Amino acid sequence: MGQKTSLYQKHLDAGAKMVDFAGWDMPINYGSQIEEHNVVRNQAGIFDVSHMTVVDVSGPDAQNFLRYLLSNDVAKLDEIGRALYSGMLNETGGVVDDLIVYRMSFGYRVVVNCATRDKDLEWIRAHSKGFNAKIEEQPQLAILAVHGPEAIQKVCSILDDERAAATAELKNFRGFESRAWFIARTGYTGEKGVELILPNEEAPDVWDKLMEVDVKPVGLGARDTLRLEAGMNLYGHDMDESISPVAANMEQTISWQPQDRDFIGRAAVTAHKAEQLAGNLPILTGLVLEQRGVLREGQKVLCENGEGVITSGSFSPTLKHSIALARIPIDSGACQVDIRGALTDVRIVKPNFVRFGKKVFE
Repeated sequence: MGQKTSLYQKHLDAGAKMVDFAGWDMPINYGSQIEEHNVVRNQAGIFDVSHMTVVDVSGPDAQNFLRYLLSNDVAKLDEIGRALYSGMLNETGGVVDDLIVYRMSFGYRVVVNCATRDKDLEWIRAHSKGFNAKIEEQPQLAILAVHGPEAIQKVCSILDDERAAATAELKNFRGFESRAWFIARTGYTGEKGVELILPNEEAPDVWDKLMEVDVKPVGLGARDTLRLEAGMNLYGHDMDESISPVAANMEQTISWQPQDRDFIGRAAVTAHKAEQLAGNLPILTGLVLEQRGVLREGQKVLCENGEGVITSGSFSPTLKHSIALARIPIDSGACQVDIRGALTDVRIVKPNFVRFGKKVFE
């Protein structure tokens, strides 16, 4: 038996198929993964992501510590509630984890992946030595992600007037504190929506209220196809400790300025950028297969100037054909994927396939 979120019984009541996910009993689907995917693209769905790890960082040196720990620069968070996507790198420029960091009234809140919890906490605490910063995990908090074109309207309908008004006004990558709650316009689906971070004991009631306004439960299966359509990386697949963010379509998570900011892995990723410009480091890009067949992780990609590999691939329920993220040589021309021994032509596109329910690549 794995760890259980405060919504475990709600998942069972909704008919979820439960699976082990990094030591947690989590819903993979509630019947039809494709229907759950489509409800997020067309109406509103709710994900229980309470298995993710919330870490609060406070104290006089909180900002300086995170400016050293993370590749993106938390000094950009010039207002309480602003959010930033960042990598946390090792000395060789590999990705220890990717995460969201929020500016809070007490300092900063970092949300990291569940599967990397233990190593992340160890890494953060080990590198906080010498900084006057307090590191506190918050296991008493649940996280509900509600996404889809109707998500914000439906969330507002079940909140009190004060929270509803603030939620309705939120811009992307912004959040606000409301007593023990934190509500933010962040997510992992390519749709409008919010994430509610709130006490475990309050999560079941919020879940029930959202069910009453016809928000549908969505499992981890559809979450994966949704994030792939949005071109969003999955840790352990599209990047890990051996992969540079420069080779993982994550260069936006690196703040190169100011030049005198010393963050872990800076020298390494600077060298990686030079390597890529010289044509010696691969890129992570999108692949499209518009004929029959399914692109899968691990399949070889044969390009005119070398070989690559698919890091994430699936049938796209929105586009009705297969898509993938793949790490291939830079400046590749035509590519083919080895699908069960047959070389199949694919098209290279920007690694972003669907936004707000619509195809975005040419």
